[in-house]
Amino acid sequence: MKSFVFSTIKSIISEVGGVTRLSTLCRQHNITTPLIVTDKGIINNGLLTHVFQSLKEDGLFFQCFDDVVADPSEALILSAVDFAKKHAIDGVIGFGGGSSMDTAKLVALLANSDEGITDIYGVDQVKGKRFPLILVPTTAGTGSEVTPVSIVTTGETTKAGVVSSELLPDVALLDAELTFGLPPHVTAATGIDAMVHAIEAYTSAEKKNPYSDLLAKQALSLLANNIENATFDGNNVEARQAMLLGACLAGQAFANAPVAAVHALAYPLGGHFHIPHGLSNALVLPHVMAFNLSHTAKLYAELAGGITDSIDLTQPDEEISHQLIEFIGKLIKKLKLPTSLSAMKVPLTDIEMLAKDAMKQTRLLVNNPKYLSLKDARNIYLQAFKGL
Repeated sequence: MKSFVFSTIKSIISEVGGVTRLSTLCRQHNITTPLIVTDKGIINNGLLTHVFQSLKEDGLFFQCFDDVVADPSEALILSAVDFAKKHAIDGVIGFGGGSSMDTAKLVALLANSDEGITDIYGVDQVKGKRFPLILVPTTAGTGSEVTPVSIVTTGETTKAGVVSSELLPDVALLDAELTFGLPPHVTAATGIDAMVHAIEAYTSAEKKNPYSDLLAKQALSLLANNIENATFDGNNVEARQAMLLGACLAGQAFANAPVAAVHALAYPLGGHFHIPHGLSNALVLPHVMAFNLSHTAKLYAELAGGITDSIDLTQPDEEISHQLIEFIGKLIKKLKLPTSLSAMKVPLTDIEMLAKDAMKQTRLLVNNPKYLSLKDARNIYLQAFKGL
């Protein structure tokens, strides 16, 4: 058996209504002055009203930084860190989507350290220790609540990542009630994002291992079997909780068996055309899967067993794989997500630029089960331009 290392967080709470535990969790982790990191959409939707009231009643002197936006910049991160230091916080609660959780991770670290943000970009560059950290996702997608990664926007089209076990929180709290207000297209796109995490972790070339396989397979089953109900019946608590758990399990999987070419090709779409990350993944997913099929047929066949009754599992692995890719393409259509780059107004003339940018994602491409060249990237984008 190949040697491997598997790391994850200390505690996961999956409980409908579990957000009422926040005061108790703060006490358990010696937090008396928590900083809640979130965005104005969360505030305006009233998701934190009862949390604020509960924290006050329990004698916790909390502060709230609610300026997080999608794809948080260095300046925003540093503003949040200054806010945290000014108010002498002693713990952080990240409440929201991936951007809020990514920001919370870095605030928990940098508010308790003399390190500069540019000093910690890359893998294992963090030297300091963070404040206690609790993460509460309000979307079922990024898995950021269980990953040791935070992504920062460093320029108009550039991003940098901080990768360190120090970014793993003390607690991830999964509460379906916090996701009820999500619009269908957000539920669909973030759900596909989580499915990509599971698929790419299961087929990851470098660090795939028995634990990540178990998590990825269970994650994909939960996500594929609940995403339609969660999207079109937004208050379906069972489906919503299953999606949160699926996204969390997928996050644990890809935190240890990293993602690959789907993400490498998705990032330039977000950077240049500001297409949301989950949708960027959805636009290229079936085409990257088809490209990888010659190296992943057995793995795709294994994944297919837990997600749909419509696939004939008695067929050879390659045929099962084709059926799986077809199932995912049909699912994306059912969810009413755009299915082509042309529909997203991506110019055909920009495909060469996108392909060259994708090839710069070397930390991701090394995990792909099949070598991907510039020509291959160009061809995948061309297929994605035409669509399903």
